[in-house]
Amino acid sequence: MQTRERVWGEATAFLERFRRVGWFDFVLLAGFVGVVFGLLSLAGEWRTLRPAVHIDLSPSALPIYVFYSLSRGLLAYVLSLAFTLSYGFWAAKDPIAERVLLPLLDILQSIPVLGFMPGIVLALVSLFPRSNIGLELASILMIFSGQAWNMTFSFYHSLRSLPKDQIEAATIYRFDWWQKLRWVELPFATIGLVWNSMMSMAGGWFFLMITESFVLGSKDFRLPGIGSYMSVAVARGDVRAMIWAVVAMILMIVLLDQLLWRPVVVWSQKFRVEEGSNEQIASSWVYDWLRRSSLLEWLGEIGNRLFRRATRPAKAPAEERPASRWSGTLSLFLFVTLIALMLFGSWRLIAILRHLSWQEFLPILRSGGWTLGRVLLSTALGTLWALPAGLAIGLSTRLSRIFQPIVQIAASFPAPMLFPLVIALLKAGGVTLDWGSVVLMLLGTQWYILFNVIAGAMAIPADLREASQSYRLGMRLRATSLYLPAVFPYLVTGWVTAAGGAWNASIVAEYVTFKGRVFAANGLGAQISLAAEHADFPRLAACVMVMAAIVVLFNRTIWRWCYRIAEEQFSLSK
Repeated sequence: MQTRERVWGEATAFLERFRRVGWFDFVLLAGFVGVVFGLLSLAGEWRTLRPAVHIDLSPSALPIYVFYSLSRGLLAYVLSLAFTLSYGFWAAKDPIAERVLLPLLDILQSIPVLGFMPGIVLALVSLFPRSNIGLELASILMIFSGQAWNMTFSFYHSLRSLPKDQIEAATIYRFDWWQKLRWVELPFATIGLVWNSMMSMAGGWFFLMITESFVLGSKDFRLPGIGSYMSVAVARGDVRAMIWAVVAMILMIVLLDQLLWRPVVVWSQKFRVEEGSNEQIASSWVYDWLRRSSLLEWLGEIGNRLFRRATRPAKAPAEERPASRWSGTLSLFLFVTLIALMLFGSWRLIAILRHLSWQEFLPILRSGGWTLGRVLLSTALGTLWALPAGLAIGLSTRLSRIFQPIVQIAASFPAPMLFPLVIALLKAGGVTLDWGSVVLMLLGTQWYILFNVIAGAMAIPADLREASQSYRLGMRLRATSLYLPAVFPYLVTGWVTAAGGAWNASIVAEYVTFKGRVFAANGLGAQISLAAEHADFPRLAACVMVMAAIVVLFNRTIWRWCYRIAEEQFSLSK
């Protein structure tokens, strides 16, 4: 009898929920079906082996090209988010592994796409010789290499600068590592992670023209997508096709912003560290509709039920759970494995570098010095405007509502698509690429600083802002005593990731092809581009090694000093 009543109650509840289904639920369902069919089309593209890909420059081919590129970008982002949460957590929680993980992260973010793309492409293509899976995976990994690092730095820094009162609360309630991560650390890191996620997508698009139309010597590894479409249009000088590609890219970025990032930004505001204000920083029509969706509510209830069942706590106290005993062993095993892989990679690198003489390293070192100067100059120029602009946007509800979509579109647009226009302007003004490459770097790296400053300004507790207003502090005193100290930890993260992005951008900023002519600057990026173009692997390995060494040395001195100041003097936990 009780079973019959329970079944009847569940059926009644289902019918009542079905009556509340609105038109937006049917739109969501139709969108889900469309995504499924799109993924099936993408899977067919992966299974097909095409020795040569013909890029159709007609506008009618752009929708499917945009879908292919967007799918690669989103898959790379999922991989980047998983890497961020695992790698950042490991580095923040294991002091021994941290000494290796952070320098390794510096090296990874400093290695340009062309530094490891040849090896990965050749390895994956040979691993899947009868399909396009290897080339597609290589493209996703290349996009991943432009996304993961700034997200990981942001998450790591958030874990290291957790407010002291939240740490004490977790200790009092005797949270285990999972409860602390879920209820304390992830909520505190969410705002910075969301804004760096948007910046990561932009970083992934930066090298889209390279990752989808990679050429190694006489071999052409091309994939259908908007990046290869733009690359072919630039090579042929087809202005009409270039304009269509720019329009398609802008439309894709706008839709992605409205359908994904804007709702996520609004959702993330509930994790702000504040006590004295209920102010909503941003709004989203998609987010409002999603909250009213009966279909998502039902799916959310099912997901929460399954999640609670999977994470049901054990009967033993937290300090006696098995996780606390094997976590140290797992960390040690992963650490030893990482060291073994690094030693193997170093051995292979030495074998490649044997083909170069010591005299051939001197021009590479000089080129590294020139590129270092351009990286620092572009970072400084980006800070001059991104710091005040980021504070203004992050502290103002009205400006955030107006400029957040504009900033997202501008940051997500692949800067190399604008290089032909910038090169034409520089050429008309008589500016050589030695100086013009700084401008080209700035087009892609300034957004790292802006997004981190916006995230830092949004994370300033409302009670501190209201206190500064209550004491009638002037704007100058308010900026120097509250705003700048509060955003300084985020600014340091922006500097680190912007500098890393500038090093990566040097390969396309110091070596540019325009209207059949090659413009090259004296720098390490140009050396890498030349070595990749001629398949000169020893010189390519030497250039990448020098670049990584310079970046690690700079990060371990200047940036570490800045991080120490941020943690000891400007963290909310102090």
